[in-house]
Amino acid sequence: MEFDWKAWFMGVWEDNRRLTDKVARALVEAGAIDQAPVAGMRSFRKMLLEIWGMEQVYVRGLAHEQWQWEALPETLGAAPIEETLAFGRQVREETRRLWPTISFDALAKERPAPFEWHPQGRAIEWLTYALENEIHHRGQGYVYLRLLGKEPPAFYIRTE
Repeated sequence: MEFDWKAWFMGVWEDNRRLTDKVARALVEAGAIDQAPVAGMRSFRKMLLEIWGMEQVYVRGLAHEQWQWEALPETLGAAPIEETLAFGRQVREETRRLWPTISFDALAKERPAPFEWHPQGRAIEWLTYALENEIHHRGQGYVYLRLLGKEPPAFYIRTE
């Protein structure tokens, strides 16, 4: 039986996104999605926008072989939080739709840097970086919740 790396990666990504969404909802409930409780750190909303922007550009680039950085709508930074979270769900839905069109070979082949500030490498490395970035920011969300005296979601419960 051959191991399906692509399906495995998407499963890990989905698990992590569910956790990130739980942290976002907990911060919304605490009224702190737009707070940066530690000087020099960003709000969790801003971190979410970064996470979704990376996902969108990598998946679209791989699916269409067109690498273009698209800034997310600036209005999301000040929009009602439900509108912003809905945008994140749209990005994830687009990823689910496009993922089957991306071959494993497309993920594994060495590629030139898609952007000036980006290293060359394999797309799976770029996606792994995006996932690690999401995990890092989610960890900041956990710290934010603890600073607020709130119990963060259990990181080992990966279901809805």
